[in-house]
Amino acid sequence: MFRFIRLPALVLAFVLSWMALPSAWAAPQKQMVSAAVGTLNMRTGPGQRYESHWTVSKGYPFRVIGRKGDWLRVSDFENDKAWIYRPMTSKTPHHVVKAKAAVLRKSPNARSPVVKRAAYGDVLRTLERRGDWVKVTHEGGGTGWVARRLVRGW
Repeated sequence: MFRFIRLPALVLAFVLSWMALPSAWAAPQKQMVSAAVGTLNMRTGPGQRYESHWTVSKGYPFRVIGRKGDWLRVSDFENDKAWIYRPMTSKTPHHVVKAKAAVLRKSPNARSPVVKRAAYGDVLRTLERRGDWVKVTHEGGGTGWVARRLVRGW
């Protein structure tokens, strides 16, 4: 008698688990990379034969939105899309300033003294995250905390 009572419960558990798998597989993964070389070409397609529209400097962060072989389709903080060669990227976390200006502060607090000012498009090396703040090193020197809403990256 116990076998028949457990069977519907096991079947139900199996069916529910099986139905949940496709949604887990389809869930988008937010993979980020940064430029690992001094000048990285942003290409119109996945290969050297494709035109280079612009270049970025070391540390510039991207969101990976596709791949083809050793080439990554990426999106930047302005939502521009291009192809980059994967071996010229790294997993070193960086942010880029997406606001007109951002201030780096001594501590993660809006009333903390200003250490450095950063401008739109400046690249910042990520050191630590704490709530709505990110501790960064500016590409031109200076380390401090910046409000996460002013930057994009990881």
